[in-house]
Amino acid sequence: MFKFLLICTLAVASRAEVAEEEDVLVLKKSNLEEALKAHPNILVEFYAPWCGHCKALGPEFAKAAGTLKAEGSAVRLGKVDATEETELAQEYGVRGYPTIKFFKGGEKESPKEYSAGRQADDIVNWLKKRTGPAVDTLAEVTEAESLIADNEVAVIGFFKDANSADAKAYEKAAETTDDIPFAITSDDAIFSKYEVSKDSVILFKKFDEGRNTFDGELTKENLLAFVKSNQLPLVIEFTEQTAPKIFGGEIKSHILMFLPKTAPDFQDKMDQFKKAAEGFKGQILFIFIDSDVDDNQRILEFFGLKKEECPAIRLITLEDEMTKYRPESETITAEAIIGFCKLFIEGKLKPHLMSQDIPEDWDNTPVKILVGKNFEEIAFHPSKNVFIEFYAPWCGHCKQLTPIWEKLGEKYKDSADIIVAKMDSTANEIESVKVHSFPTLKFFPAGDERIVIDYNGERTLEGFTKFLESGGKEGGAPAGDDDDDLDAELDDVLQSTIL
Repeated sequence: MFKFLLICTLAVASRAEVAEEEDVLVLKKSNLEEALKAHPNILVEFYAPWCGHCKALGPEFAKAAGTLKAEGSAVRLGKVDATEETELAQEYGVRGYPTIKFFKGGEKESPKEYSAGRQADDIVNWLKKRTGPAVDTLAEVTEAESLIADNEVAVIGFFKDANSADAKAYEKAAETTDDIPFAITSDDAIFSKYEVSKDSVILFKKFDEGRNTFDGELTKENLLAFVKSNQLPLVIEFTEQTAPKIFGGEIKSHILMFLPKTAPDFQDKMDQFKKAAEGFKGQILFIFIDSDVDDNQRILEFFGLKKEECPAIRLITLEDEMTKYRPESETITAEAIIGFCKLFIEGKLKPHLMSQDIPEDWDNTPVKILVGKNFEEIAFHPSKNVFIEFYAPWCGHCKQLTPIWEKLGEKYKDSADIIVAKMDSTANEIESVKVHSFPTLKFFPAGDERIVIDYNGERTLEGFTKFLESGGKEGGAPAGDDDDDLDAELDDVLQSTIL
């Protein structure tokens, strides 16, 4: 009997035990189900030990886990080494690192993608919104003080009647905002503490003006626009931690100032940049990038800049078509930057298209080398059928394609009417051809019609040959989903793994 009880006790203990590191559960395929039974709500990071983003996230993730644990929250944080737990990573569609998913209610199926920033406060606030009320009720001054002190940004609705139509609209706005805590109060002492005399919504923040008061018709849409316009600093520095806020936000027009922090006139230029930003809140995001930081060099390359060319200003739109703009003058004054931004908003700027110089030996190899300056002449040659690979030097899929593409070039090097070529699309841009993923393969058949045909077939020598021999009509196959997406590239580069 004693032996039976001992076996049962050990079995239960072994099932329930989940190791922890810095308050973060260490999860595996073998213990995930048990972990979810013990802790129904878990935010799980799928990581790779070698991943730079994962290493940067680690301390913030642990800090968030410790904060929740100290507060007595039932929500836990966990991590999975996706390089070891490959089956688990595949089961949940992990294709990049870190991938963060929220398992709610003990359910293993269909966890929700985490969508907020990568700082501890962002993580905690997102989880509280997902598991608790969208709006906290403040009954004492100390509660309001703690909310403001503990968060970079916090919003408080001051309503004498918490059931009023305005208060309900405020709650609706809070329900759709994941990364900022919202609270509501009817307490006279809190009204007095913050010098509020009538129903108001105030955004408190630890930067710039310190607080912003909503002004206008109180609707969900207007409140969300108000929060969007004021939740970020006038000028935000690009870092590993701020990248998700920069690229995950609704403002898709970004102006970037590349400047070393060590420059003797750094503060003066920063003041000019910030002054210009005041008139474009909610329209253009003003971003500062330290051009001396090694991790930022890929961003400089993306904009065709070198360290010695900084300080510099560039503007980029991250809409369906990513477009870059360059000011005519490199003068960094508030007046010059304001003028540049106004021209952009009025649609009076022409895109800045990068191009390398034409290599002297561009046509000496079987695969011809194209750049912006010779693209039109070669690609749209009326008597040539031109097959072009648009690639990125860092792209793994492009590197895998290289030996096949070179064999294709060798096969047609003596052809009178077929040209096999390639172009580095990170250093050369063409207004008439938009590249959204790497590698992108396009066929430009002979003629004066300027026709462009996308190749979505098999990436084999046989597939390419059949395609070319049919004039771009045969040999196609369903497009795969394993390209390096340009949006992912932008997010990556600007998050310092590439862009």
